[in-house]
Amino acid sequence: MRFYYDFSSPYAYLAAHRIGTLLPAARWQPIAFGPLVVEIGKVPWSWEESADRTARMEDCERRAAALGLPLRWPPGWPRATYSIVVLRAALIAEERGRLREFSLAAFDAGLGHGRDLSDLAVVLEAAEAAGLSRAAVEAGVARPEVKARLRAVTDAAIARGVTGVPTVDVGGRLFWGDDRLEEAAAAAL
Repeated sequence: MRFYYDFSSPYAYLAAHRIGTLLPAARWQPIAFGPLVVEIGKVPWSWEESADRTARMEDCERRAAALGLPLRWPPGWPRATYSIVVLRAALIAEERGRLREFSLAAFDAGLGHGRDLSDLAVVLEAAEAAGLSRAAVEAGVARPEVKARLRAVTDAAIARGVTGVPTVDVGGRLFWGDDRLEEAAAAAL
């Protein structure tokens, strides 16, 4: 069972705060959403100025409020704040057994508090909040094997059929969207 996510997705932010209760055994898997949508030829709802985008942002705000979570859109979201650095940092956190902790801290900094996750200083603050060494994370995000691993896990998600985030894979069935976590949990029983 895997939980695929990227830090730019408000629905992934919501799911990250719910999945521990609904699917505690899920393996967290950060992937690069930008390259995924380019590869499959999808235009995300968040990239287009439209009434649909406004409605979805309002839906995210309502859902966050219902969960007691803050939701603040970082300036320039989503394109100006999309970050590969935070995804690489997540892989460093995974190496150190702190992926869930780092991911929650990064989500909270980004979509929770409206901070820019393309800013390395913000990512390093999240790393420190998750109990990681700032220096180790800063050095790690530049390692060629970390860059290659992010490409590999993203390519594997694409090959698996992932078309958006959040997606949960339960026994080979894909459940896309925060609103399908309960269905995924039922399938896991």
